[in-house]
Amino acid sequence: MYHFKRAPRALFLVSALLAGSAYAQTVKIAYIDPLSGAFGNVGEVGLNQFKVVIEDINKRNLTGGPKLEVIGFDNKTSPQESLNVLKKVIDSGIRIITQGNGSSVAGALIDAVQKHNDRNPNQSILYLNYAAVDPDFTNSKCSFWHFRFDANSDMKMEAMTNYMAKDPKIKSVYLINQNYSFGQAVSRAAKADLARKRPDIKIVGDDLHPLGQVKDFAPYIAKMKAANADVVITGNWGDDMALLVKAAKDAGFQAPFYTYYGGGLGSLPAIGEAGEGKIKQITEWHANVAPNKTEKFANEWNKKFGGPPAYNTFYYLRINTQMYMLAEAIKLAKSVDPKAIALKLEGMKFPGDMGEVEMRTTDHQLIQPLFISTVAKAYRDPKSTEKTNNKKGTDKEVKYDQDNSGYGFKTDARIEAYVTAQPTSCNMKRP
Repeated sequence: MYHFKRAPRALFLVSALLAGSAYAQTVKIAYIDPLSGAFGNVGEVGLNQFKVVIEDINKRNLTGGPKLEVIGFDNKTSPQESLNVLKKVIDSGIRIITQGNGSSVAGALIDAVQKHNDRNPNQSILYLNYAAVDPDFTNSKCSFWHFRFDANSDMKMEAMTNYMAKDPKIKSVYLINQNYSFGQAVSRAAKADLARKRPDIKIVGDDLHPLGQVKDFAPYIAKMKAANADVVITGNWGDDMALLVKAAKDAGFQAPFYTYYGGGLGSLPAIGEAGEGKIKQITEWHANVAPNKTEKFANEWNKKFGGPPAYNTFYYLRINTQMYMLAEAIKLAKSVDPKAIALKLEGMKFPGDMGEVEMRTTDHQLIQPLFISTVAKAYRDPKSTEKTNNKKGTDKEVKYDQDNSGYGFKTDARIEAYVTAQPTSCNMKRP
């Protein structure tokens, strides 16, 4: 009888020691995004930001014990390659993944992670999505194991068209987007929202083009000019954004662009002064938001990664939000188990740099403030001797430029989190 009673206690102590050891371990996070090809530069910028924010988390011990480490995996923006990478990640014992570039990739990963976790409940994978914004991912395709830290495309379009609807000068809109689930969602939402808010506005063009394959957008710009478009709406990102605005500049096309990623890598250097007052974006942050709690972090990041030959300005506030919330969830759970972390993430209200954010329990969609901003010449102190592309800026609200272009963004409107939140059709299967 004596031994019978002691055995469970011994097992309990061993289990506790193992759990404590696991909690103290380094938590590896697989970054599955393009590190080569047409969008490799975008992926590299994101990976560098993950490294810097994780360095800050580890330095300040925000997890309450475990260290974090990010490991980059090149998926070449391919869903199939991403699934191959996921298998390698699982085999290596990594149980948290993050990805953002390409909703086609995100859709494949959500499905694969759900199936793996259903089959292997003791080896579950947690998927943190920082940028893939197809609305289906937090509606019909929602998953307990998927958390999105960017506003979905419908949320962004709702805010963007609210702003556009107030401009009586807009009578005709041209849509151009990448031909995959995200670009199709942008096109669909733009048409639906404008028809509801401004039925007098005509859609004079609706182009979908291959992702990352168009090298010259001049023919598309010619169509926009021929259609006499007052405004262009685009969800293009990466080189597809930079080349599009460059073609507009070269053709002297004057209509404003309402964009999701107009401030993305390489866009402002490509268009330069032609974008002033014409390129708008909707984001969760930009460098000239005031007051700006992210300023110090962004400046330190820019010093480390923003120099020549490629001037890459800090861009993704949502990466920081994601990783600080992950650290908090690990701390609250006192565990590195994906399910335990997920249970602490859902419903979490967190003091983000732009105001409180909330990870909605019902669909795992982050609800956060958004900003509409327009390209403007960055302020240049006449007494400054610093080398810069900007020599004439006088608007002190535009303190920082983007990618050493001499141009930055000036806030037009702040849209509060409760305004951007939309109903969800998610019927989540919970473990």
